[in-house]
Order: sequence, then C-alpha cells, then structure tokens
Amino acid sequence: MDVGVLIPQGWKREYAGWDPARAWARTVELARQAEELGFESEWVFDHFTTVPEPTDEITFESFSTLSALAMVTKRVRMGHMVICTGFRNPALTAKLAATIDVISGGRFELGIGGGWKQDEWIAYGYGFPPIAERLGALSDHLEIIRRMLEPGRATYEGEYASVRGAINEPKGIQKPRIPIIVGGNGKNVTMRLAARHADELNLVFRPIDELTELIALAHQRCEEIDRDPATLRISLYGEDSDFRHAGQKRIDLLGEYAALGLDRLVAFPTRWSPEPETQAAFADDCLAAGLPLRREAIPVGA
Repeated sequence: MDVGVLIPQGWKREYAGWDPARAWARTVELARQAEELGFESEWVFDHFTTVPEPTDEITFESFSTLSALAMVTKRVRMGHMVICTGFRNPALTAKLAATIDVISGGRFELGIGGGWKQDEWIAYGYGFPPIAERLGALSDHLEIIRRMLEPGRATYEGEYASVRGAINEPKGIQKPRIPIIVGGNGKNVTMRLAARHADELNLVFRPIDELTELIALAHQRCEEIDRDPATLRISLYGEDSDFRHAGQKRIDLLGEYAALGLDRLVAFPTRWSPEPETQAAFADDCLAAGLPLRREAIPVGA
C-alpha cells in the first residue's frame, strides 16, 4: 500500500492567523520534506474558502499550488483530492492537467468529483445544482476529459457539456494518458463512473469496517461492464482525526488498512500542526507499520 499526504494550503484552517508569505513558505517546506521522507504522493484540496465555515483565512488555489510544488519536487506523484468539476469547463481542466503533467515531468494524477461545498459554489457564482445534475455533469466532464487527454481532437455532445474538434496540446507526458481518479463514496453513480472512466476510485472518510464491502462493490461495478476489477485501483483519504496522534494506535491502524488490500492511503497528519516534526513522526509510524516509503525515482507512465 502506497502512502500519500495532504500538503497544507489553509483549507482546514491550518494557517489561521498566519501571514500568507509565511504560510506559503511552510507549504513548500512540507512538500519538499514529504518527498525526502519517502511518501509516494502529495495532494491538495480544490476549494476556495475554509471548512466547516467560510472564514477570512488563507486558502491557496489548487492548480497554482500544484504547479509551484511540481517545481520544487522531483519524484512524488501529485494531484487533487479531488477537483470539483463544476468549478471549471472540462476542456480547461484537461488543459490544466496536461500542462501540470509536463511541468512535473509526468507525475500528475487527475482526481475529480462532483463537488459538495454549497457555500463556496454560491459565493463564487456557480449556483448549486441538485446532486443528480452535478453527477450528470461529472459524467459528461469525464467523457470530455478522457477525449482531451487521448490522441487526436476531442468531440463530444453531452447534456451538460460539449466540445467540437477541441485541440489539447501537449497532452501531458504519461502514456497512454494521465491517470484519472474518481473521488466519492456513491455506490451507484460514482462507482460506475469510476469503473467506466477511471484508473482509480478514491473513497473518503470511510470507516475500516466498511471497506471490504466497498472494495467488493467497486469490483462488481467493473464486472458489470466486463472490465477486469484488478485494473481499478482503490484508494482512501482517511479520516483526519484517525491520523492526528503519533504512536502505537496509529501504527496499528495503518497496518489494518494495508491488510485490506488498498492500493493507496492518503492522510493529512499536519492538519492541526503544520510542522515538519509532525510530518516526520507520521513517516516514522508508517515505517513502524511496515509500509514501504520510497526515495527512488518513479518512471514516467508507471
């Protein structure tokens, strides 16, 4: 099981009261350290204002953040946990993704979901469609993004989005294309979208006693369309509070997740303490749980 970490950007108020320049310097420091510690991947949120309540505190924009972090790291995979597809035209999302993949040397993974944080949708002028419409848009957006990242020009006519002969060059470095991750816990629509379009399904905050059933159901969704279930990776963004405190309880939990057969676990150990010591302690616990941290380069397209 690979282990990735969220890099602080302020969304969960980890930078409340900080000067923006100081906060950004810490984001860069922790991104560099995460790579040095051997974590497999680094992730950011795609949100505009803080959670649970919007406050006048720092939240760094996600694509800008990843572009910058790509320039100060060399090995780690990177992406969003996950993009709110309603915030951008899907063709633009594909263009942004392809450019970051080139900037990073082929390390970007496109995590995407339907979106949920109503206050920022409304504050930023997007409205807030019902969940059925948001998922319908996600379906159309995935169709377009895949076409934009694959060879040739993209054409697709959907209910919520369309492209006609759209050119996307460069398409990124990775072959056959940039990996796509669909994020969310929906057993019907979301899992089926992942089975149809994605390389990975990312579950969010699910308790450990539910995961065996959820993994089996994701495999079933693949079988429904004659896809080999082994080709869909399963990852989890774990509950923040579960990974807050260092020590044996966290070590045991890491081992339990690994035993379930997850391909990747993503955690946010620095949420309450954006300090290098906090991130280093999490790396120590991962090693104590027998999880392989790495320092070797990951080949492009791996």
